[in-house]
Amino acid sequence: MENQQERLDRPVRRRSRLRFRGSRVVLACVAGCAVLGGVLVLVLPGERRPEPPAPPSPGSVAMAAVTSGVPAALPDLAELIGEREKRVRKHPDDARSWAVLGTAYVERGRRLADPAYYPRAEKALRTSLRARPKRNTEAVAGLAALANARRDFPAARRWGEAALELEPRRWTTYPLLIDAYAGLGEHESAERMLDRLTELRSGPAVLARAAGVYRDRGRREDAAASLADAAAGARAPAERAAYLERAGQLAWERGDLQDALRHFQEAVRLDPDQRAAQAGQGRALAALGRTTEALNAYRVALAKQPCPRYALELGELYESLGMPEAARVQYDLLRERVRGAVAGGADEELVLGQFEADHGDPRAAVRRLRAEWRRQPGTEVADALGWALHRAGKHEEALRFAVRATDEEHSGGVRSALYAYHRGMIERELERYGSARRHLAEALRINPHFSPLYGRAARAATDALGEPPDVGVPEMDGD
Repeated sequence: MENQQERLDRPVRRRSRLRFRGSRVVLACVAGCAVLGGVLVLVLPGERRPEPPAPPSPGSVAMAAVTSGVPAALPDLAELIGEREKRVRKHPDDARSWAVLGTAYVERGRRLADPAYYPRAEKALRTSLRARPKRNTEAVAGLAALANARRDFPAARRWGEAALELEPRRWTTYPLLIDAYAGLGEHESAERMLDRLTELRSGPAVLARAAGVYRDRGRREDAAASLADAAAGARAPAERAAYLERAGQLAWERGDLQDALRHFQEAVRLDPDQRAAQAGQGRALAALGRTTEALNAYRVALAKQPCPRYALELGELYESLGMPEAARVQYDLLRERVRGAVAGGADEELVLGQFEADHGDPRAAVRRLRAEWRRQPGTEVADALGWALHRAGKHEEALRFAVRATDEEHSGGVRSALYAYHRGMIERELERYGSARRHLAEALRINPHFSPLYGRAARAATDALGEPPDVGVPEMDGD
């Protein structure tokens, strides 16, 4: 016999079962309607499937790249420039569009080795500043990028520091300052900027920038690992190709020809406009003895990106092959491109001084490089000036600059076969045979293929110096 409580609970349990059954019915109806609705969407005439979102335009892709300091594809850059030019014609007071246009001109000029873009970039960026004189960080940072592209590192530092003062947490300013400090030989400042950058941001662009600092500090393994991670994380082919080109250059600097060639070839496959990688292929192929392919790679690179440095490299390759007339053609191209750079406000005194020291007038090289040293005393300038002084017969003074380029305290720690070769040859001239032998051996150990002309000279000089004397026999070193 039910007790009174059970009789009271029975209606409650019944209502609960009804609610549960009701909810199942409702769910079934909802599911059925959903299926039916899906069928109706598929079969009813006049109905259209929802369209997938349109892919971003090339201009918007390039804009995202340019404004975040990431390499952009040349066709995308052209699209962006066209879009911004139309925009500023209709809205001449649009400060941001002027800043984006100026920065895009900088990147295109850099990628094409065409300094004619730089005056246009400066005009656009200064127009942006006139339209918005205060807190216009994009235009100020764009002027820092322009100064770096022109190799005007003091101006790049000034504009970069001004941009940083406006927005200390704007991460894209830090890479500009890293480049400026490295160009001035201020490696500790560059490293400090990298530390602050990595606190604000991570990702492929930051990894690639870190690799440059690591390389300049002699940490080549860390640099290679950072570039590998950057390339793996890159979103666009042009970005990945740029990081692979830098990885190829690192491999070349350590004398790993096959690895360098693989990186350069993959970079060109991903982005056929990656002319630095094509020149890199020429460098690696020449060292591998594949001369015809090397010459073709250099010619293709120079046809689309007539960079003075590529012309110098190709000219020296022709010289090494006993083809002086072909070399002179490249040296004439170098002079022509340097004149164009000057017209565009760019500084190519370094490469012109390097050329004059070995293939022209060493005294003229000394004059040019002394002025460059006073303006921006970077490690590469120290090496070039030391070598020019040596070629002009001023060996004692030359050694001071060669030591500065190779001494870790001043150079930052970069390991360069060319710098070691220069120092060794200067020491040999000064009869400091022990140091000369060490530095020439170091050059060949770092990269025995560092130059088609001077790699041979390094080996010949090392052979002429012979083996070091037996232990206990003093060597007249002069150190």
